[in-house]
Amino acid sequence: MKIGINASFARKPGNGIGQVTINALKALDGFDFKIFDRNTKGAEYILYLEEDSVELNLSNKFQKNIFLPFYKRDDLIRKIIWEKFLLPEKVLADGCEEFISLYQCPTILFKKVLHTMVVHDIIPEIFPEYLNNWRKKIYWQLTKRAIKKADKIIAVSQCTKNDLIKYWQIPEEKIEVRHIDVDKIYKKEISVENSQAILKKYDLHPGYIYSGGGLEKRKNIDALLRAYKLLLDENKNIPDLVISGKLMPELAPLIIDVEKLVRELEIENKVKIIGFVEQKDLPAIYKNALMFVYPSLYEGFGLPVLEAMNVGAPVAVAKNSSLLEVVEEGGIFFDGENIEDIKNKIKDLLDNQDLREKISQSGFKQVKKFSWEKFIS
Repeated sequence: MKIGINASFARKPGNGIGQVTINALKALDGFDFKIFDRNTKGAEYILYLEEDSVELNLSNKFQKNIFLPFYKRDDLIRKIIWEKFLLPEKVLADGCEEFISLYQCPTILFKKVLHTMVVHDIIPEIFPEYLNNWRKKIYWQLTKRAIKKADKIIAVSQCTKNDLIKYWQIPEEKIEVRHIDVDKIYKKEISVENSQAILKKYDLHPGYIYSGGGLEKRKNIDALLRAYKLLLDENKNIPDLVISGKLMPELAPLIIDVEKLVRELEIENKVKIIGFVEQKDLPAIYKNALMFVYPSLYEGFGLPVLEAMNVGAPVAVAKNSSLLEVVEEGGIFFDGENIEDIKNKIKDLLDNQDLREKISQSGFKQVKKFSWEKFIS
């Protein structure tokens, strides 16, 4: 049996879907991806790629089919050409019986190929402000149609499954929930030397309040900054707030201009914005934080929270979407739209070392529920 896999995002290992792609394939190197009631033992896997990736150091169980359209610029136009038009032809020509799209995309295959699509979220449907140009609108409409046409859907959370049923009335029996996991880098011990080197790199000292995972509007960092301002008004000696994320104020209002808001709140001396953090540095950044605060208003899964729990950082998160099922008893929750509640929950953690330790240990227990082997099988 030949099984094709869209592994395109392997070229972007710093991206959440890139991490899912790479780690799912590494797990698949030792097992078989079981979706339909068919024996896939000994199957030949063909990875379809736009570019090769050094991360895909896999056995000869896998072949690679790397190709690009005449249009080489890495944007939505190329994605549509590659995913909707070229990819289905390649899959048919290679004789694949099954195909797995590791992310939601416009791919619709010929009927003889069974198609499974992994859906991470349907954010543009819930937050239409993300569709702020014609290319995004076209891509999303094509993607929506392809999701509905897939033979099987894997939702990365119960929340995403519920959204697919609520917004598009997709039959429940067509959707299977399989939680993803984090990269193995977050499950390794972090040496003192490594910690010190990374803290020095970002000019940090242990014991800060940390928030990362993006600066999009729905990530709600503005509410966290306002809550932190209230904390400072009560006590000037609280730990610094460290925020990571790529600064792109030109994309406002989809992206929050964090630097501008920090100036407006007059908290520049207590807030450190460290920009984009490479994945290899993130475990130490989490580990040395007094807590990890994630105020996002919506997540299809919420990888940063699971990353933080894996290294033992106490987490405080907004009680919405998939965050409730990912964290469960492994953290404390606040109302992401209530600045006073965000402030109070952070204060509870600041004032109570025993509570921080309890949440950290609960987080360690919670992360054991997730694995890449469970995701693929």
